[in-house]
Amino acid sequence: MIINTTNRDDLSVLEVMNNRIDSSSAVEFKDHLKGIIDSGNHQLVLDLGRVDFIDSSGIGAIVGVLKYLGQKGTLAIVGMSQTVDRVFRLTRMDRVFSIYPTVEDAVSAR
Repeated sequence: MIINTTNRDDLSVLEVMNNRIDSSSAVEFKDHLKGIIDSGNHQLVLDLGRVDFIDSSGIGAIVGVLKYLGQKGTLAIVGMSQTVDRVFRLTRMDRVFSIYPTVEDAVSAR
């Protein structure tokens, strides 16, 4: 799992470079994001712009990251494809996460 991290103001923008977050990559994905949180980054923007497939394991990994973050910070999701957006809506995760079209929109919403 390749995740590029850039800092923007007090936010860490995490761009997932893989096109899938599924059962074969979910644990590695979650562990990577937990490491980012453990290093002191608590205001996260997860850019899923390159992800064109996510399954229940991927959704579970993102939920796990949100739980791990807890009250220490925030997690916004940006750049979802129609397919990924559909999965978030079907699982009602669109009600759990702050979702924005772009990183700029997420930054502006703060």
